[in-house]
Amino acid sequence: MSGLENLKFFQAPDHDCSYLPDRSATTVFADPSIKIDTRSYTLLSQIGFRRSGPHIYKPMCAACNACVPVRVLTRLFAPRRRHRRLQKRNQDLTTLVTQPNNNDEVWALYARYITLRHFDGDMYPPSRDQFVNFLVEGREEARFIEYRLRGRLAAVAVVDQLQDSLSAIYTFFDPDLEARSLGSYAIIDIIQRAAEAEMPYVYLGYWIGDSAKMRYKAEFLPQQRLIDNAWRTLEQ
Repeated sequence: MSGLENLKFFQAPDHDCSYLPDRSATTVFADPSIKIDTRSYTLLSQIGFRRSGPHIYKPMCAACNACVPVRVLTRLFAPRRRHRRLQKRNQDLTTLVTQPNNNDEVWALYARYITLRHFDGDMYPPSRDQFVNFLVEGREEARFIEYRLRGRLAAVAVVDQLQDSLSAIYTFFDPDLEARSLGSYAIIDIIQRAAEAEMPYVYLGYWIGDSAKMRYKAEFLPQQRLIDNAWRTLEQ
């Protein structure tokens, strides 16, 4: 863990797993009282840590290893036929990279997305304070990628710009545009942006084979998965 010796970590009490029913989870957090610069954040990502709001964390469950860190190899990524169809379907979108913000338009889209798509989750009901804490005030590396359809905000992808990668933190979109598969389209766009910036990786968080919500991450190939503390390449 060279370069991370000055950081401290603490283990949160066991809690219900957010992805697999009837399982408990154990999470390790980097001490939020210690400033973590971009280099350290990059190194933490390389060993499987992830960001949520102001917290950088990693699942470390004693009896389960279902959460597998995943990163896409951007230089080798070749869009599948389905991805090319998504690109064609969404070629009428315009994009703009901005600083994270709490304006009424972005908040309204987020609130509607959570209300209609995740009403059974722990982020429902949405609140503005929760939105700001989760996506706006997290890290200085964070950016919003806004996707617009004829001027109307259609989706927002939240990414962190690390030294060697982009980390895809969260995407929310207009539920009325579900047929456009904007979540997957945003990932393709993020991968291409990273490749153009000569960043070799895009981190997608954790792949969980037994969670239907997380299986989509397996379709972005080639990718690497962190297994037994080593990144192993999966090409198909």
